[in-house]
Amino acid sequence: MQRLFSADGPWPTPWLDRVLPVVTELASRHPEGTVFTRFIPPERATDMPGLWQRYYSRWEDVTRQHLDPALLELLPSLANLCPPAKIIDKTRYSAFAEPNLPELLHAIDPDGLIVTGSETDVCVLATVLGAVDLGYRVIVVQDAVCSSSDQGHDALITLFRQRYTEQIEVADAAVIMERWES
Repeated sequence: MQRLFSADGPWPTPWLDRVLPVVTELASRHPEGTVFTRFIPPERATDMPGLWQRYYSRWEDVTRQHLDPALLELLPSLANLCPPAKIIDKTRYSAFAEPNLPELLHAIDPDGLIVTGSETDVCVLATVLGAVDLGYRVIVVQDAVCSSSDQGHDALITLFRQRYTEQIEVADAAVIMERWES
C-alpha cells in the first residue's frame, strides 16, 4: 500500500483507492499489532540475483537510480499509523523473504495473521504462502486486497477458498471488525 502502486506511481493498481479506506480502518483498530511491508526495488537491476535482473531490466524506471524515493513511502493514511505500527522493507514478493518479519512475528507470537494489500496475485500470494509454510493461521481480507488484474485477483480468492481451506480463511473486513468488538 505504497505510492508506488497508486495513480502517481509507475505500477498503478486501479483498485487501490477502493480498498485503502478498508485497510486503513482495519489497521487503525490495532495499530500496535500492525506490520506494513514496503516493496523496495534495487538501486540497479544488476544488484539483484538471477531472473530478478531480467525483471528489473524490463522495469528499469522502477529501480532506485531512476525512481522518486517518495514513491516508496506508504500511503499517507497508513503512514500516519506508524508508530506504533511497524514497517518492514522487503526486496522480494514475499514479506517472509526478509528475516526481520519472522523475527518480529516470533517476538509478538500472534494467534494469526490478517493479510491486506496489493497485489493479490503477486505480493499477497507470496506472503500468504510464506505464512502458511511457517504454520500461521492466515485470514485474507477479501475487500482489503487488490490487483491490477481482475482475473488474477478472482482466481486467487477462489484458490484460497477451494484449495487451502485448512490453512487460509477469506473474510470481509466487516466480519473481522465485528468479531474484534465482540
